Amino acid sequence: MQLKKINPLLQEALIENGLTEANEMQQETFSTIKSGADAVIQSGKKSGKSTTIVLNVIQRLEKQFMESPRALIIVETKEKVLEMVEMFRKYNRYTQLRVYGAHDKGDMDWDKNQISLGIDVLIGTPNRLDLMFATAGFDVNRLLMYVVDDADILFKLRLDAKTNRISESISKSQRLIFCNKISDRVEAVADRTMIEPLFFEMED
Repeated sequence: MQLKKINPLLQEALIENGLTEANEMQQETFSTIKSGADAVIQSGKKSGKSTTIVLNVIQRLEKQFMESPRALIIVETKEKVLEMVEMFRKYNRYTQLRVYGAHDKGDMDWDKNQISLGIDVLIGTPNRLDLMFATAGFDVNRLLMYVVDDADILFKLRLDAKTNRISESISKSQRLIFCNKISDRVEAVADRTMIEPLFFEMED
């Protein structure tokens, strides 16, 4: 995949999995995300938003580092958690970031114990992450990236209160919102939680 200054280990893993060409969204947003700026990225369903999230997280984190998570990714369902964990497994082959997924149907104590062993990327559903952050006291001072996927769907389900509460517990981090549509709720959350966000709207 040809993207400016892409990590060669990431590029090798992407090519091995058949991703040789970046789509419009990946080309347009790569430099902005790599710079650490806040952004809202709108693109239709099945347009590669999850892939864009995964490759950008790998690009920014590069390798294992200390124990606390450096990227937090919020997704809608258990199925989305498992899907993204699997995506990391494929594209993270040579960078070896430690990735963990937590969802509503998992065991809370098990999740906490696994995370305490040290991870780089935490993926989870809003309900589980909200509960975990409220009770476990995770160190979020090292977070570089806070990402919400399918934000318009989550916010329509009135889960924005939980994602906002998680965001408010994080003092300093890049914030990224991915959505199918930039709804009023998405704009409101961006205005409340982000610093001068850039907006990207991809054509369907």
